[in-house]
Amino acid sequence: VQLQASGGGLVQAGGSLRLSCAASGGTFSRLEMGWFRQAPGKEREFVAAISWNTYYADSVKGRFTISRDNAKNTVYLQMNSMKPEDTAVYYCAADKTWGDSRRAGNYDYWGQGTQVTVSS
Repeated sequence: VQLQASGGGLVQAGGSLRLSCAASGGTFSRLEMGWFRQAPGKEREFVAAISWNTYYADSVKGRFTISRDNAKNTVYLQMNSMKPEDTAVYYCAADKTWGDSRRAGNYDYWGQGTQVTVSS
């Protein structure tokens, strides 16, 4: 499975961005999809995941929405009310075994990352 993330960029605090992650080479509907992020000097952290349900980190709950379009083999992350602390490289990931959605080590495939910068 290959994952290609896009949609990052520079946005002012309070603004919005939508990330996309296109998958190829596998049966997309059978994959749990997740978004993680990594800020400079910090560990990669869970943001959101979607299988039959959706899961969110407390820090983004109510502001970010994860969704998927199985017909397009794409997962999205709509980010609203963005804060400077949302600045990070965002990675999409795919889990073929539907394990712990919040654990990066459970994911089998990773995209290349897309930079998101939120200015204050």
